[in-house]
Amino acid sequence: MSTGPFRILVLCTGNSARSQIGEALFAVRGAERTAGRVEAESAGSRPAPRVNPFAEEVLANNGIAWSGRTPKHVDDVMAHPFDLAITVCDNARDACPIFPNARAHVHWGLSDPADHTEPEAARHAFAAAFEALSARVNALLALPLEAMAPAALSAAAAQIHASSPAA
Repeated sequence: MSTGPFRILVLCTGNSARSQIGEALFAVRGAERTAGRVEAESAGSRPAPRVNPFAEEVLANNGIAWSGRTPKHVDDVMAHPFDLAITVCDNARDACPIFPNARAHVHWGLSDPADHTEPEAARHAFAAAFEALSARVNALLALPLEAMAPAALSAAAAQIHASSPAA
């Protein structure tokens, strides 16, 4: 059980789209949580050179300023302790199935919006990813995170994913 802020790590391959959106949502909404503050970071197994501009755009369209961020490699956060590690793509789950310094783990596999290169299709895909992650983040933040044992936390987070809309 956490004594400081509840810490969440969101993992993806490139750390340029889904994991950045997840980190942003947890960072903003977790800071406002009355049950206890949540802090978030994100990283990737093969980080992209920059955050996807459509990720920045969908966040800005939803009131979250996220420009100027740089994708991080998972090695950059390996020594940090986390209460929960969330993988958001199958490649990241395969590359880092267990994050050694996380008490609990869950996989929230979502389609990669960065697969879309035509601007209108990309905007639609990023909006869908934002909505899917937003629903999951809200449901997770409503839980008594600090009081949950690791196995119960992993199970609850997996159930949130299973009962949430796909991206």
